[in-house]
Amino acid sequence: IRAKGYVVHNLDSTVVAQQPRLAPHIPTMVENIRNALDLSHDQVNVKATTTEKLGFTGRSEGIAAYAVVLLDAAPSS
Repeated sequence: IRAKGYVVHNLDSTVVAQQPRLAPHIPTMVENIRNALDLSHDQVNVKATTTEKLGFTGRSEGIAAYAVVLLDAAPSS
């Protein structure tokens, strides 16, 4: 991303899973993303939800994840 002239402004993600309960793992996920992308805590948001037992995630056949990343032009050096 940096090589193309951009920096990550923020990242918002949602993990969809019926099980396991992900809430206890969210702080670790945020920390890992922060470290991988060299971001501050307020630039990363991770949340978890279920599909109320609907679809493949609701039947515990898999997990889905969605992420949106806002990029800014990198500051000139």
